[in-house]
Amino acid sequence: MTGRLKGKTAIIVGAGQTPGETIGNGRAMAILFAREGAQVLCVDRVAERAEETVAMIVAEGGKATAFTANVTSAADCDAMIQTGKARLGRIDILVNNVGIGGGDGPAHRVEEAAFDRILSVNLKGMWLTIKAAIPVMREQGGGAIVNISSLAGIAGGNQVAYEVSKAAVNRLTTSVAQSNAAKGVRCNAIMPGLMDTPMAVAGIAQASGQEQEAVRAARNARVPLGGKMGDAWDTAYAALFLASDEADFITGVILPVDGGMGSRIG
Repeated sequence: MTGRLKGKTAIIVGAGQTPGETIGNGRAMAILFAREGAQVLCVDRVAERAEETVAMIVAEGGKATAFTANVTSAADCDAMIQTGKARLGRIDILVNNVGIGGGDGPAHRVEEAAFDRILSVNLKGMWLTIKAAIPVMREQGGGAIVNISSLAGIAGGNQVAYEVSKAAVNRLTTSVAQSNAAKGVRCNAIMPGLMDTPMAVAGIAQASGQEQEAVRAARNARVPLGGKMGDAWDTAYAALFLASDEADFITGVILPVDGGMGSRIG
């Protein structure tokens, strides 16, 4: 590794992952950031999942600790940031990678409870985390926030709650970037397209009753670049760039990482 985050500290929210045969975005980002020299606080709603990620990092000689939080709780978000500051000394990087689906559908079919749950986690949870982190970053003279959005924020797929939540994440990103630029706090977002992650492939297979390989093949066929989905490492390397000093003049950017799907959609 090149030490692109040497001396940096990072909080990765959603650093665990649902079980699966591939790696998820949060875990990949936590591992990559540690490989590049950052001290990492791995946050997840499920303690064991965060601790698994920490164990992977420590096994490679990296520095990481775990913290358990539910991002829909303002108290948990405040505790997460204060714990990060106490353990790490400062908070150079915050990555927001929490997102859910389930029970979604077109606007005339989705249940109110599902709509509220998805918006609460995907949007409100990200706002609460950012709200808790910004005072610390402003006081220390800067920081980098990376939000994980989705191509669904600009491309319809009959999942109205998820799509609306991710479109709102994009606007949250630009709003935070604008209102904190003078204090040196940058905020950017990544819009992954079709990715081969446990939440995506295994989740769709389970919900649809299909075999995972059938789901994977159908998703691969939709990707313009090479006819193959990306993976969590593609998201992780994009986040690494946006979090690093290489991007110190970049804020308010919504970066597609999608194998060309966004350019096809227009």
